[in-house]
Amino acid sequence: MDLVKALSSQYMKAELPEMRVGDTVRVHVRIKEGSRERIQVFEGVIIARKGGGIGESITVRRVSYGVGCEKVFPVHSPRVADIETVRKGKVRRAKLYYLRERFGKAAKVKERL
Repeated sequence: MDLVKALSSQYMKAELPEMRVGDTVRVHVRIKEGSRERIQVFEGVIIARKGGGIGESITVRRVSYGVGCEKVFPVHSPRVADIETVRKGKVRRAKLYYLRERFGKAAKVKERL
C-alpha cells in the first residue's frame, strides 16, 4: 500500500485553493485543438465533491443561455491548469443536486462571509 501512496502522491497537486460545496469557482482547463493548446475557463457552482486523494473530483454547474451545464473535473488532472475560488457559498448540504430543478433566483446560493 505504501507503494501506491508514494506513486499517487507524486502526481497530486501541491497547492489547491480552499474549495467547498456551494462555492463559485473558475476552472481553467487545457483544451487541445490539433497541434495547438489553449486554456478555456469554466465558471460555476460546485454541487458535489467525490473521492479523495488522487481520484478526487468536483462537479461544477452553470446555467448558460437558459440551459444548465454540468462538468466533472478531476482535481489533480494535468488537464486542469488552475482552480480559483470566486465567491464562497453558505450551504448545509454535501450535495446540491436540488439546484438542477431550480432556475432564476431560486437557484442562487447565499454568500458566506
